Amino acid sequence: MPQSPPDTATSAISADEALQRLVDGNRRFCRGEPRFPTTQKDILVHLAEGQRPFATILGCSDSRVPPELIFDAGLGALFVVRVAGNVLSPEVSGSMQYAGVHLHTQLFVVLGHEGCGAVQAALDMMLHGVRQRSRIETLIDDIVPGLHEVDLQAPPAVQLARAVDANVRWSMRQILATPEVQARLPEGRMKLVGGIYDIASGAVRFLPGDGVESHAGGRNAQR
Repeated sequence: MPQSPPDTATSAISADEALQRLVDGNRRFCRGEPRFPTTQKDILVHLAEGQRPFATILGCSDSRVPPELIFDAGLGALFVVRVAGNVLSPEVSGSMQYAGVHLHTQLFVVLGHEGCGAVQAALDMMLHGVRQRSRIETLIDDIVPGLHEVDLQAPPAVQLARAVDANVRWSMRQILATPEVQARLPEGRMKLVGGIYDIASGAVRFLPGDGVESHAGGRNAQR
């Protein structure tokens, strides 16, 4: 039987090991040395039998932020849910619950990115009352509650950068509060971390611990 590459043989690795794979993969991506530049036929045959991703990632829909590429992960390595502003809707929660219950991923990552347009739109609504189309506003309404501690008097660039971080942490707090996550916390194996992707450099900055990561099973890895 064809063998899968290391990043798809995943069921036994810990959350910390999974996070280190993401860190290492992003470093390869930034160096321009990806391990998965093409798709091999035997890999596709292997994946047709099922999936065993080592991490679940909630990311933004921005076309410049594809998790599989920026973490240099092969097909089948990541279970990715993407929505503008990396917001946590009921549908997104269902997808993440599926990853935890049926795919048994131990690592969950909320991945935001610098200059996020959805977060900027939320700031524009808060600061200037700028309105959007109805369904866009529904999405923005999910972001606004997480931005109330952002200094709205700060310079615009600083304000947006802090709001992007705050939005990632807001999604993390909502994930942490779900019944399924609360049920898994005593196991000590699950890990929930946040990261920010820098579009200009290609690097992912993992957020320093704020209690969410440690309660979810370990200390956050840093670049």
